[in-house]
Amino acid sequence: MEFVSKEDIDAPIKQVFKLLTDFGFFERAALRRGIEVQRVDGRQDVGRGMAWIITGMMRGKLRNIRLTMTEYNAPNSMTFTGGEKGLDGVMKVELVALSRKRTRITIRVELSASTLPSRLLLQSMKLGRGKMQTRFQVRLAEFAAELEERAGKSTSSA
Repeated sequence: MEFVSKEDIDAPIKQVFKLLTDFGFFERAALRRGIEVQRVDGRQDVGRGMAWIITGMMRGKLRNIRLTMTEYNAPNSMTFTGGEKGLDGVMKVELVALSRKRTRITIRVELSASTLPSRLLLQSMKLGRGKMQTRFQVRLAEFAAELEERAGKSTSSA
């Protein structure tokens, strides 16, 4: 099962990529939503091999998801893989410079199942695919607006 969405951001590609790799910001945002994020790779720099354990409620159950950055190509793309109990996912974040001050972000999430319970979960998600795709697009639009706002603040404070 795959979800894809694109949004344009009024900010240069390098600035958008820098904001996307501010993982401390995302860890704090997750905590505010009741999701525990623990960094488990021991790296000091940003790059391939970074890993987190993410714990939170999903579909009424407590989930522990291990997320690993498997590709890092600054300032163009990052790929993350993760999963829990037979449900695996790949998320690819791609940036394309449309102009010096405008960037397109594309986020592609692909989910796959390898156990019967995870296949049932994925099948129930497929039944609501249209609604989930709409929510995915709305959330990316909100995220792009937040990035644009943060980019404007970092430009004005520089």
